[in-house]
Amino acid sequence: MKEPLVSIITPVYNCECYLADTIESILSQTYENWELLLINDASQDESSEIAEHYQSKDNRIYLFHLSSNSGAAVARNLGLTRATGKYVAFLDGDDLWKPQKLARQVHFMEENNYLFTFTSYRIIRENGRERQKVVPAPAQVTYDKLLSNTIIGCLTVMMNQEALGKLQMPTIRTRQDFMLWLSILKKGHIAYGINEELAAYRKVGGSISSNKWKAAKQNWHIYRNYEALPLLKCCFVFCSYAWNGVKKL
Repeated sequence: MKEPLVSIITPVYNCECYLADTIESILSQTYENWELLLINDASQDESSEIAEHYQSKDNRIYLFHLSSNSGAAVARNLGLTRATGKYVAFLDGDDLWKPQKLARQVHFMEENNYLFTFTSYRIIRENGRERQKVVPAPAQVTYDKLLSNTIIGCLTVMMNQEALGKLQMPTIRTRQDFMLWLSILKKGHIAYGINEELAAYRKVGGSISSNKWKAAKQNWHIYRNYEALPLLKCCFVFCSYAWNGVKKL
């Protein structure tokens, strides 16, 4: 029986220092039935040339270009539109996967008929050195749990797009992945976690996600304006989110 295809979506923007390592971590996967959709978000460095080099080496790699810098949401949405796999997964151009990541996750989903899964991951420094910090994946995350704890790392997510349908992220500059997870879980789905360290998140100085204050303000905006939470509940989940965020540092 043929293994299901996994579509890997990777936005690429000014990540020439890391992109080769990211792609090599995909090429090193023990699971081989994948397609890699590299979305060049108008990079101004050598990222595009690196992506073209790998595209020429492996026919599972596809490169698309955005005419102007549009942000991760637009890039990922283009990837989601072009994805042909049963499953979709995400890996940014500066992050890494362990070799068994896809195999372990596909087996977990196929065996249990899960539609939405994620894994534990390690935070690493910009230079690639590991920090002694792993963000563990709980067994299950519901809508209410995710509101209080943004525990799902985008680089660890895998979803069954055949069952969930073609997905799109809100076109905002930050927290678009969080909003997509919320929209799925709000329908009654559950995200199932694999408590194994299968990915590495690179903490790059100056990146949008590294600015915790901006992220906190965006979360509050999402709670009030997109999820329309009552003020009291909004305050409660925001305090829980902030506390859980401190524990990840």
